[in-house]
Amino acid sequence: MTEDEYRTYVHEVQATVVRELVASMPEEEARAKAAGGIAQYLPDGLATPHHTLVVAEDATGAPVGNAWIGPDPQRAEGSGAAWLYDINVHPHVRRRGYGSAILAEVEALVRRNGMTTLGLNVVGSNVAAIALYGKHGYVVSTMQMSKRLQ
Repeated sequence: MTEDEYRTYVHEVQATVVRELVASMPEEEARAKAAGGIAQYLPDGLATPHHTLVVAEDATGAPVGNAWIGPDPQRAEGSGAAWLYDINVHPHVRRRGYGSAILAEVEALVRRNGMTTLGLNVVGSNVAAIALYGKHGYVVSTMQMSKRLQ
């Protein structure tokens, strides 16, 4: 990922996180959480040690998606556990197998880096992502639930 791609990516990720979080928290809190996550986990942007951000391209070289991989934030260093912080397929090319291809390449990258597990979070309403991960052998390891009380 280039610096220009990174700036665009951060903007898109924060917007997506806000859209997902407003279902369970006020918008201002969602915006702060989205900005804080990037600052916490990528303090040096693309130069953050042990984090990799990639752009996926089709056969013609056109971008079709991206992914962000790093150490599992819930596990000790040296545990062999990696974390898929984010994976995206651009809307205009969804349902063409790119999600599976990106996920397979992420898994290969994690293996090449000597890691033995790959974890991730998925929003419960993201049925397409849940199906993708299930198809690739991912299972629920923890679950959080919430209810908006009025």
